[in-house]
Amino acid sequence: MSSTATTYGARDHARAQAGTVVDTMPSIPASSWPSPPPGVAPEALTWAETVAGGGYTHKVLARGTRLRLTDVDGDACAHLLLFNADQPWERLNVADTVKVQWNAYVGESVALLSDQARVLATIVADSSGKHDTLCGTSTADGNAERYGDGSPQGPSPAGLPLFTLAAAKHGLGPRDLPPSLSFFQGVRVQPDGRLEFTGTAGAGKAADLRIEIPAIVLVANVPHAIDPRPDYTVSKLEVLAWRDRPTTPDSPEWTHTPEAQRAFENTADYLTARGIA
Repeated sequence: MSSTATTYGARDHARAQAGTVVDTMPSIPASSWPSPPPGVAPEALTWAETVAGGGYTHKVLARGTRLRLTDVDGDACAHLLLFNADQPWERLNVADTVKVQWNAYVGESVALLSDQARVLATIVADSSGKHDTLCGTSTADGNAERYGDGSPQGPSPAGLPLFTLAAAKHGLGPRDLPPSLSFFQGVRVQPDGRLEFTGTAGAGKAADLRIEIPAIVLVANVPHAIDPRPDYTVSKLEVLAWRDRPTTPDSPEWTHTPEAQRAFENTADYLTARGIA
């Protein structure tokens, strides 16, 4: 084994890692991913990655991309933020997503709305049904209190610090981070207003999103903020994206609700004026 005590030794050690494959890492190019979704040609893949528990990832995706998040082992919790890639001051607004569509429980055909009343992405398939729009992600202080540490490099990273790191890679700062949406760990509101954690739907469940505006996607895979388990419990998350087509007026999502239709019309108006559609 080469020593890293010298510059030459450190270089030789680093170069010796070439070709190393681990369980949680991106596949570059994405077309080399060993198991593309059925019916998807390998060359159509634009993002393929397995995110470790306590990890994060990010990517800029084109309009019309289909993004699949999969809870591989049954304990992933994918906290998601979306930004307009061309004008990142436009971003996911979870509160508007809920109140405009009269539904706090997101699932298939629900549009994920921006603060400009446009559709950033649409949920086009969902085999989990265990998601949350109410709690946001975890914080460093909260994780330090619960697990003893919430730093990104520690044993129990919190979601907000990981989002901060991911956002910085796109020129965004802490003030740019709104409340996030989370997939694969459910929460229900009880009659007395109490939030009940309902947990996972099990291993292999997936949610597919269609990107409707060129988008910056940030994902933090960390335990849900109100997960009552005493240990830091989160398993790996699979992220796949491939070229597809955006929602059109003949898509069922466009007219899923009158409010969604209005948001899609706002989106089409914006894209047409910018020469994107």
